[in-house]
Formats: sequence, structure tokens, C-alpha cells
Amino acid sequence: MAINIGIDDKNRAAIAEGLGRLLADSYTLYLKTHNYHWNVTGPMFNTLHLMFEQQYTELALAVDAIAERIRALGHPAPGSYKAFAALTEIEEETSQPAAEEMIRQLVIGQETVVRTARKLFPVVEKAGDEPTADLLTERMQIHEKNAWMLRSLIETR
Repeated sequence: MAINIGIDDKNRAAIAEGLGRLLADSYTLYLKTHNYHWNVTGPMFNTLHLMFEQQYTELALAVDAIAERIRALGHPAPGSYKAFAALTEIEEETSQPAAEEMIRQLVIGQETVVRTARKLFPVVEKAGDEPTADLLTERMQIHEKNAWMLRSLIETR
């Protein structure tokens, strides 16, 4: 059955493609954050272990919302490590860095997700896709706040 939600096929495809990149970045950041939660050590262990858990739990819910929006637009959501690796801008973590480096890498990841979301706004606004705009705005607010909180742990004056 044809989709008739007031957004043409071309714009729905472009939005779904951008959301696929956001999904890939979010899932990769989820995996990295969960990895760091499991493997963090050092004097900030308890603080970071709990913070990382809070962040990966929120990301687990976010990837579902992003994927469901892609589906509502009539497109398949990417859903494999291979697909995510091809779409993400976030580097996979293959080592066990020290806690401070974990924080730095997560700041980079959080900000990457914000940039990916921000890049999608022109096509979303042009198409009048308010539900996707709302989703992007929420994701950007959360990731900007997370980046600030993480950065605050390692900044010195």
C-alpha cells in the first residue's frame, strides 16, 4: 500500500538515508559506551561505570526510536554490524584505553552524533517533516548535554 503522509518519495528516501546514518552512529556509540562501562578502571570507576550505564541505556531506547521513524517513512532500517560500519562516522574501539581516553572518545562520539543529526535538518525542514525534526532536536539536546558532562570530567581550569 502506498504511503501518503504528505512527504514525497524522494524526500522520504533522503530522510530515511540520513536517519540510517544517525542510527549507525547511535548504535556504534551505544556499543562503545557499553564496552567502556564493562572495562573502565581507576579512581573514577564508580562515577564512570554509572554514567556510562545511564548513557548506553538511553542510547538503547534511542536506536529503537530512530529505526521506527525510518520504518514509518517506508524504508528498511539498517540492522547489522556490517551496515552500521559502512554508515557510521564513529570509530570502533578495539583496545582498552585508560578512563580519561574513554571519556575523550565518548565526547567525540557524542558530538559526532550531533553533527550527523544537524546535517539532516535541511532536507527534513524542506519536506515539512516535523516528527523527524522533533526526533533530531531531542537527540541533539541529549548528545550535546552528554558531551558537556563528559568533557567536564576531564577539563581543568
